[in-house]
Amino acid sequence: MFGMIRNSLFGSVEGWPCQVRSRGEKEEVTYEERTCEGGKFATVEVAGKQFDEASKEAVLKLLKYVGGTNDKGVGMGMTAPVSITAFPDEDGSLQQKVKVSLRIPSQYQDSPPRPGDESIQIEEREGMTIYSTQFGGYAKEEDYVNYAAKLRSALGSEAAYRKDFYLCNGYDPPMKPYWRRNEVWFVKE
Repeated sequence: MFGMIRNSLFGSVEGWPCQVRSRGEKEEVTYEERTCEGGKFATVEVAGKQFDEASKEAVLKLLKYVGGTNDKGVGMGMTAPVSITAFPDEDGSLQQKVKVSLRIPSQYQDSPPRPGDESIQIEEREGMTIYSTQFGGYAKEEDYVNYAAKLRSALGSEAAYRKDFYLCNGYDPPMKPYWRRNEVWFVKE
């Protein structure tokens, strides 16, 4: 079982297809505007737990699914980023609810294997345009909240984007200690 997960983690990682449209920098925050393709995503929702704990629980379920815990018993390989939808409160802190998603690898987009775990849903999503800022390290809730605030202030009042949620993205497996890539994405309206 863990062998399958390990193989799916250390194999090649397929990126979510996105095109950079523009780059900006303001108040020492570098950000990009990108268009990202839609497609099918495996998604797990966890409520009633703190962001970090809820995210970890959902990610493990998704890793098992792509690692072979599905009706075809197939290890699909990993995609990046792991995307966590966070729901901010009025004060900027995060609600105890997350939705963690992985884009299903291209070769399985047409007919994704059915998850063995009932808490995993397969969702079809539209393409989207996002504003993104990047940072390193092992990202925790406070890092995402911090960088979301920086991105919000860099974008100012000119940019129109969804305020009811944003995406917290991690690109690296947990055992990669250096040069880690995390991003906060705001979805353009």
